[in-house]
Amino acid sequence: MFQYEKKLQFPVNIKNPNPKYASIIISQYGGPDGELGASLRYLSQRFSMPYPELKGLLTDIGTDELSLGFF
Repeated sequence: MFQYEKKLQFPVNIKNPNPKYASIIISQYGGPDGELGASLRYLSQRFSMPYPELKGLLTDIGTDELSLGFF
């Protein structure tokens, strides 16, 4: 039904790997101040919001943070 091909969309050629720079980039995605943490905070705050229009706003911001972090 589905076929998974482990192939990058664009070719990546790394000439000089830099572990320190890679660590900084990874921390932006999954660190305490990263995109994933921010999106989960917005999405969890929506459940305690008493106003429906603001619940929608927090949902929109949380999903936007998820899309910016991974795409």
